[in-house]
Amino acid sequence: MKKILVIHGPNLNLLGTREPKVYGKTTLAQINRKLQNIAKKRKLSLTIKQSNHEGEIVDLIGRAKKKFSGLLINPAAYTHTSVAIRDAIAASGLLTIEVHLSNIYSREEFRHHSLITAVAKGAILGFGEESYYLGLEALADLI
Repeated sequence: MKKILVIHGPNLNLLGTREPKVYGKTTLAQINRKLQNIAKKRKLSLTIKQSNHEGEIVDLIGRAKKKFSGLLINPAAYTHTSVAIRDAIAASGLLTIEVHLSNIYSREEFRHHSLITAVAKGAILGFGEESYYLGLEALADLI
């Protein structure tokens, strides 16, 4: 069974209550349940983590290289600022799909650049929670 690491970045633990006009009303727990259902149908094993701490995310990615076949990541605010997460993904060699609930290119200008996209196989954004599910399906197809 192929193993996938799912990482939710900072503040995603607040989904469902944080800026619902931007991020929707679905909670992170609801997203995780649906991801697990998709994984089960696709015969994948998921390990799901959420962290508000850049170093913890870097450590998770660094330890993932030999344990996982792919990475599904919503780096959230770190998308635009974290060279460390970008470098950890590049060093890991993991097949990576970047996802975002909102369309970062239709938001504030400082959100228009992703440091992660260049080291990911692809990015899915702007479809709300569906971005996660489409990302997992793409990752499953690519593995």
